[in-house]
Amino acid sequence: MARILAIDYGTKRTGIAVTDEMQIIASGLTTIDTKELLVFLKNYISSENVDKFVVGLPKQMDNTASESEVYIQEFLEKLAKSIPHIPVARVDERFTSKMAFQTMIDSGLKKKQRQNKALVDEISATLILQSYLASQS
Repeated sequence: MARILAIDYGTKRTGIAVTDEMQIIASGLTTIDTKELLVFLKNYISSENVDKFVVGLPKQMDNTASESEVYIQEFLEKLAKSIPHIPVARVDERFTSKMAFQTMIDSGLKKKQRQNKALVDEISATLILQSYLASQS
């Protein structure tokens, strides 16, 4: 089997998470500058077997698309042109940032460490990926 890679897209930073090759465990991989995202993904898939991208779908409480969806759609168009052979799934990402922050508190991180927004993005990507995996089983 191949890995599934999750993307918590942001206009400045993007959190990345990935499964193991058996697609059982979701782990945070990194957070990167969004400007470098496509280059990062191309490099990653050149060395790792990835059979799906999972991208967060930001929604408002009334189930309408969030303002950031416009930017995500632009990214998805570029992704489809750059890496057309890997399909993309979307997962509702409501509350992932709040859940990521709570995860940091629960794991005992100090206040200074919890201010690391890059870590929040990476944890959010992991939560998006876990949600996708749970929906598939």
